[in-house]
Amino acid sequence: MTSMTFPAAHPAPWTEAAPASHGFDAAKLAEAVAFAAANETPWPHDLAGHIGRGAFEPPPNNEVLGPLWPRGEPGGLVTRHGVLVARWGDTREVSQTFSVAKSYLSLLAGLAVADGLIPDIDRPVRETVDDGGFDSAQNAPVTWRHLLTNTSEWEGTLFGKADSIDRGRNLGVEGQGKKGQRELAAPGTHWEYNDIRVNRLSLALLRRFGRPLPEVFRERVLGPIGGSPDWRWDGYRTSWVELADGQRVQSVPGGTHWGGGIAIHAEDQARVGLLALNRGAWAGKQIVPASWFDLSTTPCPLNPHYGFLWWLNSDGARYPAAGRDAFFASGAGGNLTWVEPSRGIVAVLRWTNPASMGGFIERVMGALA
Repeated sequence: MTSMTFPAAHPAPWTEAAPASHGFDAAKLAEAVAFAAANETPWPHDLAGHIGRGAFEPPPNNEVLGPLWPRGEPGGLVTRHGVLVARWGDTREVSQTFSVAKSYLSLLAGLAVADGLIPDIDRPVRETVDDGGFDSAQNAPVTWRHLLTNTSEWEGTLFGKADSIDRGRNLGVEGQGKKGQRELAAPGTHWEYNDIRVNRLSLALLRRFGRPLPEVFRERVLGPIGGSPDWRWDGYRTSWVELADGQRVQSVPGGTHWGGGIAIHAEDQARVGLLALNRGAWAGKQIVPASWFDLSTTPCPLNPHYGFLWWLNSDGARYPAAGRDAFFASGAGGNLTWVEPSRGIVAVLRWTNPASMGGFIERVMGALA
């Protein structure tokens, strides 16, 4: 088994090596990098204007609730066995990641399970979260597994956004377009990518930890793997809640659909990807239980391309050139963390045209000797 190199803590630079020393044809890998750099996302730099003008849905449902900043330039990096073999753009440029944050929520859920805060992911959430959000007949059966796999069919309005905004969404249109309204199904019987329901999971995790999730993420995930202090995870102006101890804190979303979410740079994202590649272990220390990654990368019975808030490639349909064991943290606008366990690859793409992601992966895989 090839040994793994873990990067030193920020601000030290990543260990770099010539592509050939890690099994790549240097010229072909350079072609892959040039391809990514040349295929910029079609999104404008003005994210506030883009979303505020109705990029995701028409008024009034497009109202922005959290901060938005101009996006960065295209950039990214490729690592193999933890060693940096290629980069382009500014890999320390911080900008928002949209639904990459969902996969980070999955890590926090794994920690909650490990801590005993979630005794059983197949039990109803209402057994440990009593805030009124799971009292209705529709929501009472919702389990943690349902929320983690986007099969909850949770119904309601959260922080000013109704679940019906995302009901019937067509993921073929940059993850956002609508097919039209549909009737709710029973929890656990229908898969749907729904940001309001993911935000409901985030709030439930906040209730269980009893602390702001960004604090938990910094102390339990990004801090132990040497991440920078340059990231932030913002909520909505409407998402302040009171915890059982009277503390008033802000719940954070699993994306940037209505602003907020995680703003982070490519190197910190690659650290999280490397942690996932190593099934929660970092330089000899288990940060997140390895068993959680077994669960997280098991295809949901209702969607073979989805696990616990990670996208999968189990049948090769998502990215044919990637391995069947590959999994991804994916965000709208051209944000992707690609984890390829069988080849030891972790790559991060920022602001790359989503239509070009497969071409990049094909070129990187084609560069392997």
